[in-house]
Amino acid sequence: MATDLHELLRSLRVWDPEVTDLPAFEPAGAPAAPLPLFTEWFAAAVAAGQTEPHTMSLATSDESGLPDVRIVMLHGADADGWSFASHAGSRKGRHLAGRPYAALGFYWPVLGRQVRVRGPVTAAPSEDAQGDLHARSTGALAAALTGRQSEILPSLDDLARASESAWERASREPEAPVPSWTLYRLRAEEVEFFQGDGRRRHVRLRYRREGEQDGGAWSRELLWP
Repeated sequence: MATDLHELLRSLRVWDPEVTDLPAFEPAGAPAAPLPLFTEWFAAAVAAGQTEPHTMSLATSDESGLPDVRIVMLHGADADGWSFASHAGSRKGRHLAGRPYAALGFYWPVLGRQVRVRGPVTAAPSEDAQGDLHARSTGALAAALTGRQSEILPSLDDLARASESAWERASREPEAPVPSWTLYRLRAEEVEFFQGDGRRRHVRLRYRREGEQDGGAWSRELLWP
């Protein structure tokens, strides 16, 4: 029997109390800048057992301004920005070369929380990208060495052969360079924190960067849910 998608959707619950805790969020006590709050929320998601809390949606746009989105992994967040990595020749890499601006979205349903970040993106120095890559697992290096990201794949057999060769080299040369591997840093202009509420009185706090002096001061404002 075919699945009735609409019936299935209507049967699902958001923030089932058996698996979700909706903590209180008092924005008046939030820090002056978004990064400390992001770090606090991220640590809370990890402690609450959120699956893969370091994954995020990355939205870019092509030369025509058409949007695209995918899930990537957060590599870091500090004074330089929120970091992620990819091949320069991948679809996202080409998008960012032409339109160096992006948005990130984190969703931690175990706490009913979202964080949205957007701003300009720059490529870190090559030595930073290589250092970041080589600090990761053999599998991460093998995937990077496989290369050809977003290109047309003739068959799964081609992928298997290329991957096997990449794994062999990654095991043999843990410092093997991958020149196309790029570490990107998004310097936030806006960061929004969303805390879900069981009565749909969701709390939304948005930070906006006001200037560049002293690293840029931040304003804070509440948004209607």
